[in-house]
Amino acid sequence: MTATAQTLRPPSRTLMFMEGRAIHEFGAFLGALPLLSLAPRGDGHPVLVLPGLVASDASTRALRTFLTSNKGYAVSGWRQGRNYGLREGVQHAMVDLVEELSDTHGRKISLVGWSLGGLYARQLAKMMPERVRQVITLGSPFAGDPRSTNAWRVYEWASGRKSDEVDPRFGGDLAAPPPVPTTAIFSRTDGVCAWQGCMEKSGGQTESIEIESSHCGMGHHPAAVYAVADRLAQKEGQWRPFDRSGWRSLAYPDPHR
Repeated sequence: MTATAQTLRPPSRTLMFMEGRAIHEFGAFLGALPLLSLAPRGDGHPVLVLPGLVASDASTRALRTFLTSNKGYAVSGWRQGRNYGLREGVQHAMVDLVEELSDTHGRKISLVGWSLGGLYARQLAKMMPERVRQVITLGSPFAGDPRSTNAWRVYEWASGRKSDEVDPRFGGDLAAPPPVPTTAIFSRTDGVCAWQGCMEKSGGQTESIEIESSHCGMGHHPAAVYAVADRLAQKEGQWRPFDRSGWRSLAYPDPHR
């Protein structure tokens, strides 16, 4: 664990209180649908969307419906009810689903994970890079100490595991980037996870995209949805970093400022 990860503090109570804006962000998503329809359209490859802690596929329905109906992807939820952490059988079920989607469509799949779901996505990509096209995380605290979030106690209660417990059989070092193109979407006003722990190191196939969002609304925030669609639309094997030029600079701050 790095010194930075050790010193990160959870978001303030003020930011935690502001998580209520997730409701308004959903309204903004509905209002922005005509504009979001202008986002790039991809090649229809399979996409697996993984929900956050104690959330279910219902929480990602808006994003999945948009990617299916507006962008033509073959999108699947994780099909395991509520996400209570790595309980018995969860890891194997996710591995089986990745294999099923990849085999059914005869193509690599993209993994999109919100919060804890993003941690799963990264680890699955490390275990199965031959089946994964790219990884996109939304507010996922992979680079910080587990206690740099306001949800670590909930995780321990829900999963029955220690928040800092690492299973070496599930992808290894959490902070290490997967060997596939990886995008980390984060917000400095995240009220659940310290934003510094949700950023990816910039590299040849890694990047971070900043938006101004709550944590609980990130999965349907218009800026996040557009960024996800933009990243998914890239041709396989031709990944390039997100382009913030022009009008996008107004919606997407420089993450390294």
